[in-house]
Amino acid sequence: MALKYSNKLAGKRVLVIGGTSGIGFSVAEACVELGAVVTVASSRQPKIDKTITRLITTYPDANDRISGHVVDLASSDVEAALRTLLDFATGAGKHTLDHIVSTAGDTLAVEKIANVTAAQAQQYGQVRFIGQLMLAKLAPHYIQRSSASSITFTGGISSTKPPPGWSALVGWNNAKEAMVRGLAVDLAPLRCNLVAPGAIDTEYLYHMAGDDAARNKELVAMFGSKSLLGKCGKPEDTAEAYLYLMRDTFITGQVIKTEGGYLLT
Repeated sequence: MALKYSNKLAGKRVLVIGGTSGIGFSVAEACVELGAVVTVASSRQPKIDKTITRLITTYPDANDRISGHVVDLASSDVEAALRTLLDFATGAGKHTLDHIVSTAGDTLAVEKIANVTAAQAQQYGQVRFIGQLMLAKLAPHYIQRSSASSITFTGGISSTKPPPGWSALVGWNNAKEAMVRGLAVDLAPLRCNLVAPGAIDTEYLYHMAGDDAARNKELVAMFGSKSLLGKCGKPEDTAEAYLYLMRDTFITGQVIKTEGGYLLT
């Protein structure tokens, strides 16, 4: 009997930008487990090499379905960098992608509105918005243009419930949500959606803690206390939102919030 649901990603080609850590790694890992051909991308080659080794160690039979390539969304020529990545992921046009997931971000310190400069404000948007927009510009040349295919971006619940002092940053997250709705119209029938996670226990949270294990434990407990579920999110759970958006061929232009009920507190 053919498997109607669990095989939806089997044999599909998936590119995960930001796939070497956190939520992105969990998305890549899940796609490999579900039988997809996966390319992970990150700004640093050592992280890519480590991720490929990690995935192959867990799924040795998937050795020929896992690859990686560097891309720097902070590059002054981000369009060229993305084109090189997309050429690699499709074997220079030999294949077409079925899904693209971008969880790429950066760890820039957030400057308060009273002190932020124009240059800093633009820098906040380089990876979060400009890089994503250029990805959407190029993607139609490399991906199946049908409702079976998708591009899934990543935002954050700060766009809905901004923390104090984040004005210069949350504007870009809101812009990205609006961009996704526009892309759903402009790129149809290719589906475009966004996942907005809350506090997730990842390397990014650890960086917020100043790479201090004790402080990180405190942050995880603090964010957990602010959710209705009494816990911080796990990347392997958040990855399910991305899998859903890849597999439901009747959803586009939407924002999926996975935040443990924090927005209701």
